[in-house]
Amino acid sequence: MKYFIYLGLLCSVVISISNCEKDEPAQMASPAEAQPQQYSTPYDQVPAIPDINMYEVNPRVFSTSDDLDGITARLEQLQELGVNVVWLMPIFQTGSARSVGSPYAIKDYYAIHPDYGSLEDLRELVDKAHSLDMAVILDWVANHTAWDHKWMQNPSWYEQNANGDIIHPPGTNWLDVAELNYDSHDMREAMIKAMKYWILEANVDGYRCDFAGGAPVDFWTAAIDTLRSIPERELILFAESSEKALLAADFDLLFGWAYYDQLKRVFNGNPAQQLHYMHTEEYEGLGSEQHIVRWVTNHDQHAWEATPQQVFGSQKASMAAFVIASTMGGVPLVYNGQEVAVPDQLPFFEGQEYTIDWSMNAATREAYQNLLQFRLQSEALRRGGITDYSSSAIAAFTRQTGDETVLVMVNVRDEPHSFAIPESLQGTSWQVITQNTTLTIGEQAELDAYEYRILQQR
Repeated sequence: MKYFIYLGLLCSVVISISNCEKDEPAQMASPAEAQPQQYSTPYDQVPAIPDINMYEVNPRVFSTSDDLDGITARLEQLQELGVNVVWLMPIFQTGSARSVGSPYAIKDYYAIHPDYGSLEDLRELVDKAHSLDMAVILDWVANHTAWDHKWMQNPSWYEQNANGDIIHPPGTNWLDVAELNYDSHDMREAMIKAMKYWILEANVDGYRCDFAGGAPVDFWTAAIDTLRSIPERELILFAESSEKALLAADFDLLFGWAYYDQLKRVFNGNPAQQLHYMHTEEYEGLGSEQHIVRWVTNHDQHAWEATPQQVFGSQKASMAAFVIASTMGGVPLVYNGQEVAVPDQLPFFEGQEYTIDWSMNAATREAYQNLLQFRLQSEALRRGGITDYSSSAIAAFTRQTGDETVLVMVNVRDEPHSFAIPESLQGTSWQVITQNTTLTIGEQAELDAYEYRILQQR
């Protein structure tokens, strides 16, 4: 290839200046890249992992301005909803070579997409979030880059085929991105350096790591160790993966695909008891501060599958599903627009225009707010042990700590069902959440189609 011939000639010319030991050009770093500085004061109120209520923001649909300022302007509404961690989908400059408009095709790990704003805009967003007791995490793409990323100057930083051509991620149709080579020590170091940059320069509180299983566990171990060694930091590290091996790298959170799939099957007729079985299986081997993220939709499901209303059959059914997902255990995730039952699938590629109408379905938003705010103040829901009482049609369980018990009952069917109250709970008095009333439980509970009840006892 001409590139390598030219490079070899260049090495021979400058050999008196450099030993030219490598077959790659040196990377030129800007002063900010070379010496990132701590901006502001590290946030010291990052919620403990079990206490997180997470919210995913898609900048292309979240506000009328489709930028960071538009997100900043709505942070009070997220706080009111009960959110304490904001996950921003990728905000970095994306590539144009072979592009399909995906925000996960990163051209420059150090540059914010011009559509979204500047470093100062991100700092303002993070500052305001911190003032409202919310942490902010960024979406990080470590498996691949855009084809016009400057790292392409270093071919050995990428996986290649037998002909020496850089390849897209094997086993995928992601033709718009190039697969990184984790056998390259220099590439690993550059990736970790870039991750460290935003924690210092923008004061963010961690990362959601896209396709985390695509990079080796030992890379994540080194990266997370480096990030956690930054002084005065409590970070949230969230792997988009269900591979428990990643927990050994010190990730805090894994993605709950298996539970989501089981939830869909249960609302399609499978016995509700299967949810507790799946919950137990997902949590096997996890530490007390390691958790599964639970959800009924996210950007992928919403864009490529259907809205949660369509997936579960109705808005009432999707709300019932979220009640189970957010109370049985794990960290609940809300995708923007879910709380107002946005009726359309939300795009997240460039050139796809949509703006969420936040004024619609106020009752649905109130239901989400009541649930998420209650979870913030309920130690039992966040950390309590679980006892399952489910029947085929009713998901029912208690979450209990020393001085608090929460009873959740959810009808997963589109018709009324009776639930036989366990003898140990009969005759007990409870406060009905969202109502200033008390209830004494008898021998039976009658629940309408997709009705849910959340009761608290102290």
